[in-house]
Amino acid sequence: MNEIARIFETLDYGPAPEGPEQANAWLDAHDRKFGHFIDGKWTRPGKTFSSDNPATGESLAQISMGSEDDVNAAVKAARAAFKGWSALSGYERGKYLYAIARAIQKHARLFAVLETLDNGKPIRESRDIDIPLVARHFYHHAGWAQHLSREFPDAVPYGVCGQIIPWNFPLLMLAWKIAPALAAGNTVILKPAEFTSLTALLFAEICERVGLPKGVVNIVTGEGGTGQAITAHAGIDKIAFTGSTEVGKAIRAVTAGSGKGLSLELGGKSPYIVFEDADIDSAIEGLIDAIWFNQGQVCCAGSRLLVQESIEARFITKLKKRMASLRVGDPLDKSIDIGAMIAPVQVERIKDLMKRGVAEGADIYEPDGQLPSRGCFLKPALVTNVSPANTLVAEEIFGPVLVAMSFRTPEEAVQLANNTKYGLAATIWSENINLALDIAPQIKAGVVWINGTNNFDAAVGFGGYKESGYGREGGREGMSAYLKPAWEKELKAVPVAKAVEPRAGNPLDTGHLDQTAKMYIGGKQARPDSGYSRAVLDPSGKLIGEVGDGNRKDIRNAVEAARAALGWSTTPAHTRAQILYFLAENLDYRRDEFAARLKLQTGEDGTEEVALSVERLFAFAGWADKYDGAVHNPPLRAVAAAMIEPLGVIGIVAPNARPLLGSIALLAPALAMGNPVVLVPSGTSPLSLTDLYQVIETSDVPNGVINIVTGDSVALAKTLAEHDGVDGLWFVGSADASAMVEKASTSNLKQTWTSRGLEFDLSNRRFEGDYFLAKATQVKNVWIPYGA
Repeated sequence: MNEIARIFETLDYGPAPEGPEQANAWLDAHDRKFGHFIDGKWTRPGKTFSSDNPATGESLAQISMGSEDDVNAAVKAARAAFKGWSALSGYERGKYLYAIARAIQKHARLFAVLETLDNGKPIRESRDIDIPLVARHFYHHAGWAQHLSREFPDAVPYGVCGQIIPWNFPLLMLAWKIAPALAAGNTVILKPAEFTSLTALLFAEICERVGLPKGVVNIVTGEGGTGQAITAHAGIDKIAFTGSTEVGKAIRAVTAGSGKGLSLELGGKSPYIVFEDADIDSAIEGLIDAIWFNQGQVCCAGSRLLVQESIEARFITKLKKRMASLRVGDPLDKSIDIGAMIAPVQVERIKDLMKRGVAEGADIYEPDGQLPSRGCFLKPALVTNVSPANTLVAEEIFGPVLVAMSFRTPEEAVQLANNTKYGLAATIWSENINLALDIAPQIKAGVVWINGTNNFDAAVGFGGYKESGYGREGGREGMSAYLKPAWEKELKAVPVAKAVEPRAGNPLDTGHLDQTAKMYIGGKQARPDSGYSRAVLDPSGKLIGEVGDGNRKDIRNAVEAARAALGWSTTPAHTRAQILYFLAENLDYRRDEFAARLKLQTGEDGTEEVALSVERLFAFAGWADKYDGAVHNPPLRAVAAAMIEPLGVIGIVAPNARPLLGSIALLAPALAMGNPVVLVPSGTSPLSLTDLYQVIETSDVPNGVINIVTGDSVALAKTLAEHDGVDGLWFVGSADASAMVEKASTSNLKQTWTSRGLEFDLSNRRFEGDYFLAKATQVKNVWIPYGA
């Protein structure tokens, strides 16, 4: 057999190495030693650490360790640059972003080789995927910069943004964060991962070359301590972090009460669901990309294979055969499929996790073949014979390890897919598009790919549910994450209310035998677990009634009732709208009664407050079937449907002031978007909400959709914040209590909104639109094959 015939027979391609000469020349030009890029200038290298090539273990360069003084200098520079940068027209900012995109394209090969040397990913991936997407993000956001004032007319930039990125996509994560921040008019301090700082430093040179105003982009390198200095810095207005869930929780705790904007893109354990009618060969090729792309060091990696039982044996056999053809080796070789892991510590971590999985009963398959004699390499691995409780099923491995389980029915597939604390991404393979589009909305994940995987684009938002974080990167949602309402800067602190002292007197002087109102849980009135009640006083201190003193068990019961009512999210939007209209109609029918009750509690005429409450219910009834998503047209053979979904169970702690409107203004948008609610009404004037029980019961509200627990607002807020069954929490109260709520919410990273002790006038019409609608929802992007 001649050589050509043999090659076609074996498909055993020879090496195709990429030359590292230009990247090495760039490193040599800097004497392989780098300072920080601050205020448009390079600092002298200080204390340094080595950035190593994970494929060889050799040192590439010495990187400066960012100190607190370095962070201070970067913040000072960014603050000084903010005024001028944000004052530029969107067109002018867009020109800089366009220039950056062009420069990245011009030096694409240098960026790709440097990324592969520093990170270990195959050159094919950095060359054909990462760097083109980097340029795409800057092009896309150049357009957003120019159209910002039209699309976000009442929004302003945060100011100085601190950004911390991981090592798995060093330059792409930089683009995801810097491009929208600059388009919005913010200035930036970015800390790259300590393992992979080199392309960020090359990017700083690009900023120099295009003449970006000094201080707009600052690159401070370092390890964890440098990141901590950024997240804790009082001069930074927004933090954007991509990395592990554990660190994300720590950042949430550190920033609690600071008023900083926060977006977190964290870990994942994404399901890859294959139904029996799928194109098996295509699904396997997709799976290769889903789990072994970038050595499995991908937060949205399809690391949990769920395959229908009827095709499981055939699928696994074919998968093992395909795994045997994967080539592991030198990342600069264009014929290599799997490159090097980032560092020895990551290799050891993965080996330890696999040992634990085997000890718990797992079977591990690895194809034959030798690994390179040096460097951080692992074979692709397939794990079978596992239960959902196995460590390898539950924990994010962040390596080339696929865990396989089977399912029998679509319902079981959904249960297995959602059986995780994460919710970043999911993949569905089926030739039955009806089945795929039925499963997609049931998966609790921020991105769902149908008959494809790992599709990304600057026009399409990316981000997670649950402990995979919140906020989006890319698309309109990613742009809005770097903007805030212009009117927020006008807010003032709420004046401290004077406590009302109770007057002595006979409770029977009220003219009633019993004035104790119960809780409202699961569609019926319930006595408080504590057995205690709280006095309700008028402005003079006279007793006008009592309510139950709610405790932790009452909140537990209310949350259980709300979770049992999660079907409210799939109730047609028109039906939800009608029920809100019914609430408004029945409240209006009893307006005189509610106005009198308000006057009794507050001493003020309640007529206007009742009218505003009815109007607010009408407003959000109108929004229920109109607050929609969009269909994006990325430059791929697909469309991405940005679907608006509710958060889940929302806890609401209403303000003391305007006791009826304060609750309705928060309750209505949550209900309109399909969220069941646990509401804690005004702590001083709760009777307007206990009177609302009858309105709820006569308005066709399903049981458990509205639950009301009276009691101490701060104590109940803490319980709601700590409860893992609560998906979102809105709190109106003091700055200290707001900080407590945000910090206590880190357990499951529930999304929070707090008033931070500021005076939010909920009667203002600005609150009858998308301000709370956006906080009551999250966006799921469903990628659907489309076109030729």
